[in-house]
Amino acid sequence: MTEKATFGGGCFWCTEAIFKRLKGVLFVDSGYTGGDVENPTDDQVYAGKTGHAESIQIEFEPSVITYKTLLDVFWKTHDPTTLNRQGADVGTEYRSVIFYHTPQQKLEAEESKKELEEKGEFKNKIVTQILPFEKFYKAEEYHQNYYERNTAAPYCYIVIDPKIQKLLEKFSDKVKDEYKK
Repeated sequence: MTEKATFGGGCFWCTEAIFKRLKGVLFVDSGYTGGDVENPTDDQVYAGKTGHAESIQIEFEPSVITYKTLLDVFWKTHDPTTLNRQGADVGTEYRSVIFYHTPQQKLEAEESKKELEEKGEFKNKIVTQILPFEKFYKAEEYHQNYYERNTAAPYCYIVIDPKIQKLLEKFSDKVKDEYKK
């Protein structure tokens, strides 16, 4: 039996490239969620008028990778202390947000955030929202598997590659063999 997890941690090109490398993750789709416009386009989302965040929706096997591990990867591969921003990407569509699908996911997300705050894991306060999942709108096809199709693009080697390196360093035991270097 599989489960779904939905995260917004800045540009979905980055988060998709990271999470699809994890053992137990079957599918990762880039899209939009958390807003109030049905079937939004990227132009609408980037204009900041939809309320949606760039997000990824993951289908995973909990017998192989736990939701807690997905949360650990989420926290450690983006900056959850910057409001509506990840690096040069600025706007509410780039906010840090966890959309929980079940009461158990909500509990685990809240506990995980609280634990990081109590440990002082980050210099600044965590601003990540924890919200109920409502609807996910898959982004346009050219956003799917962006990193794999555009590895030579400056954004990929300047922004995404360092995030993948961070994943490999901190979670090498969780990375699929085909992605290990």
